[in-house]
Amino acid sequence: MALQKPVVARTQMLIRRPVADVFAAFVDPSITTKFWFTRSSGLLEEGKTVRWDWDMYGVGTQVIVKNLEHNRRILIEWPTRVEWVFTPKNRDTTFVTITNSGFTGTDDEIVQQAIDSMGGFTFLLSGCKAYLEHGIMLNLVADHNPDIHKKQ
Repeated sequence: MALQKPVVARTQMLIRRPVADVFAAFVDPSITTKFWFTRSSGLLEEGKTVRWDWDMYGVGTQVIVKNLEHNRRILIEWPTRVEWVFTPKNRDTTFVTITNSGFTGTDDEIVQQAIDSMGGFTFLLSGCKAYLEHGIMLNLVADHNPDIHKKQ
C-alpha cells in the first residue's frame, strides 16, 4: 500500500522555564551542546548556515536557518524541514513542538526516517527539559547508541 499523504514526525514537551530561556537553549550552541550536539559553528540566525557536529558519532551536518522569530519559532533545513514552535503557557512555562517533514526515498525508507526523527527529537526535548529545569546533563544522544561511537 502506498502512502496517501506526506509523512510528518512531530513531538512536543512542556518545559518549566520562561519562553526566552527555552528559545535561547536552541539558538545558542553554548547551551544546546549540553543536551544535543557537541559542536556548532555559531548561533542560529535567520539566513545563516551553521554546522552541527556530534563528535561521538563522527557525523555533522549543515543547517540552513530559513526563519527565526524571536521566542516563537525556528525553521531550518538539514536537508529535511524542521520547525520548532515555542508557546508560552504562563510566565514560567513553555510548550515546545518540533515538526519534521520532507522525508524522501521509498515508502519504507520515509516511514523509517520519520520514526527515527520522532525518537531523536523526543531525546532532544527530554534532554533540554532535564537541563533547563534541573541542571542535569542526561547524555541521551551519546548514550543512545554507544556501540557506534567513533574511536578517539
